[in-house]
Amino acid sequence: MNMNGYRNLDLMWASVEDDAQTHEPQDVSQIRDAATSHGLPQGSVAQGEFLEFLVRLLHVQSIITVGTGAVADIMRLVNGLDGSGQLTAVDSSDRGINAIRAMIAGIDDSTETTLRAVRAPVDVFLPRLNAGDYDLIVVGGDISNYSRSFEQAPRLLRSGGVIVLTDAMGMADSNGEHGIPDSNDDSDRTMQMRELLDSVRSDERFDTTLTSIGTGTLIAHLQSSSAGRAARR
Repeated sequence: MNMNGYRNLDLMWASVEDDAQTHEPQDVSQIRDAATSHGLPQGSVAQGEFLEFLVRLLHVQSIITVGTGAVADIMRLVNGLDGSGQLTAVDSSDRGINAIRAMIAGIDDSTETTLRAVRAPVDVFLPRLNAGDYDLIVVGGDISNYSRSFEQAPRLLRSGGVIVLTDAMGMADSNGEHGIPDSNDDSDRTMQMRELLDSVRSDERFDTTLTSIGTGTLIAHLQSSSAGRAARR
């Protein structure tokens, strides 16, 4: 692809984001603005729209989110559940979990979805959860969240369950300037994310696809036979 093609891809990404912003529900926009004003960066609007769509597409009923105050995405996931099912948000930071709890308190009376927010390290909390109880795991935030969540995914997910790694290109912390697309970026986070992507993509228990949604979204679908073996362990 020539340079004009790459410039057009930039324009396309911006157009998709603008379109998603136009259609973002007002309650999600308000939550996004409030979180951003309190120093909690949120994922792209198109990413949130995709996550809600995925919940509806897969008829998801049970979700785990792991990250740092990703309240806009969590709200989109709750919207996708349409008042049913359950969502468990895990965050090890005070600021992140407080934002999530404030969001849940604001919507708890208006939805029948069971919502809970847990302040705990992911490697401590996820192993405590029942095997085979979850349809979807969405991961963001600190780099350690990704590998630890993926390690637990085969055990936690039901047959056909999905784990989504947001910011798969590792660009969110640098406002899109570095990360995996920058071949000169040899920071610890970027190197770890490169290794993780290679590991996930080569894991034969999962069908995977890496997309350009947001700052990169890796979607991994647990094959039925793998889910059965993991749950029996």
